[in-house]
Amino acid sequence: MVLISAVKDYINRMLQDISGMKVLILDSDTVSIVSVVYSQSELLQKEVFLVELVDSIAKSIEAMSHLKAIYFVRPTSRNIQHIKRQLASPRFGEYHLFFSNILNNTQLHILADSDEHEAVHQVQEFYADFVAGDPYHFTLNIPANHMYMLPAVVDHSNLQHFCDRVVDGLAAIFLALKRRPVIRYSRTSDIAKRIAQEAGKLMYQQESGLFDFRRTEISPMLLVIDRRDDPVTPLLNQWTYQAMVHELVGIQDNKVDLGNIGKFSKDQQEVVLSSEQDTFFKANMYENFGDIGMSIKRMVDDFQQVAKSNQNIQTVEDMAKFVDNYPEYRKMHGNVSKHVTLVTEMSKIVEERKLMVVSQTEQDLACNGGQGAAFEAVTNLLNNESVSDIDRLRLVMLYALRYEKESPVQLMQLFNKLASRSPNYRPGLVQFLLKQAGTDKRTGDLYGNRDLLNIARNMARGLKGVENVYTQHQPLVFQIMESITKGRLRDVDYPFVGNHFQQARPQEVVIFIIGGTTFEESRSVALQNATNSGIRFILGGSMVLNSKRFLQDLEEAQRITRAGTSVI
Repeated sequence: MVLISAVKDYINRMLQDISGMKVLILDSDTVSIVSVVYSQSELLQKEVFLVELVDSIAKSIEAMSHLKAIYFVRPTSRNIQHIKRQLASPRFGEYHLFFSNILNNTQLHILADSDEHEAVHQVQEFYADFVAGDPYHFTLNIPANHMYMLPAVVDHSNLQHFCDRVVDGLAAIFLALKRRPVIRYSRTSDIAKRIAQEAGKLMYQQESGLFDFRRTEISPMLLVIDRRDDPVTPLLNQWTYQAMVHELVGIQDNKVDLGNIGKFSKDQQEVVLSSEQDTFFKANMYENFGDIGMSIKRMVDDFQQVAKSNQNIQTVEDMAKFVDNYPEYRKMHGNVSKHVTLVTEMSKIVEERKLMVVSQTEQDLACNGGQGAAFEAVTNLLNNESVSDIDRLRLVMLYALRYEKESPVQLMQLFNKLASRSPNYRPGLVQFLLKQAGTDKRTGDLYGNRDLLNIARNMARGLKGVENVYTQHQPLVFQIMESITKGRLRDVDYPFVGNHFQQARPQEVVIFIIGGTTFEESRSVALQNATNSGIRFILGGSMVLNSKRFLQDLEEAQRITRAGTSVI
């Protein structure tokens, strides 16, 4: 529970030491940071009677001197200016200012000079500048996530803003964990190198005193890698519960919006999927779709037993007992309804888009050889009227990534077929993907066919057979974790920053993917941590991707590259 606990501890410290009625003021970033670890009822228990966004507070002029204002915002110039204006004419009885990252001296002086009415009771840095959706998985929710694909010449200021936000997030992670890491990065990625070097400069030079924690025998590792080293994982359909919900419906800050896929009552349109608040989800989030159906059936049976016993109210004591258990009963009812709805809706989508047939070919493209059979399978699916445009596009992309060097003529045939079958297809998008993430651009051995150890492992897996054809793919992150665990992560592929080398195997590793993570990768990390290898892995990224978001980023990067300017 390391990440969720760290953020929750900060918020607890923020709220419990200030007595009386409070208003919690957040910005667009910290509202996500708080919402994934703290429920509305928990805030009420801490006497938080109002939660407002910085921008809303700025428009209001009503005095509320009976409330104590707790600000929890990122230390941006915009937020500092907002607080400055608030302090010029205070509306609240007290101001308690908490920032999610490092404040610089100029910002501190601005705040001090602005507090003429002496309304500010404290200013603190609480390093929760990341969204901890799962115990070992965090995101920075960077809106302009496509920036990592753009060359520095396109728009220097926006790219720098992207890099600064990533470095801030990485700094907060290690300040929250009270660690200073050695830093490594993907050799072939300019942006991974840049971010790794800027993070190293911050931790070892500019803020070295802040990161001067009690030394552990072996330093933890920060490994910065590029999404383009593994473009396959975000293009695949998913068949484990959490990843599948994100792929087919979408998850944002542990919330699922059902309004886009069906007609539901207002209170059912948004549901929460949190391993912290939902024991069924926690137990099943990494399970295969087929097994989920059985688990939900058992949950429904259990609920019906409870409901049946609750119908048997004959005495005043029975009634009192039911009233006592009612909140739990209602929660159970809501949980059953939520999961049944999700699985039902996803089953419909799977059937409509023929995803079982599509996914089998995807997995073959990602995991198995055989270019001729792959070409035939993709061609057949492109001709299938039931296959959607997005699925056709992903199939051609997966084929292109796998066989770009082997079959240029057949690849061109697929491009032409795709253009004729999918009128919405943006010409050149597959070629743009190959320029971004083709064989020559990638660090590591994505298909396990260059390294002898990977070849042997793939052969062994082939001999043993695959337990589930739809989940046989392993992301590159899995290979990287395996290499780290065995002490075999190659220095030539993943160099160190500066002179901070590491001889022994680390016990804590943060893998950060510029361009975004997937729930398939977070599942790999959770399963790896469950093996008790002696290493704790944490996964983070600039965004949590599904195929739709990955393709949107690709399209936006292509558009800006063609235009030669950036408009964010």
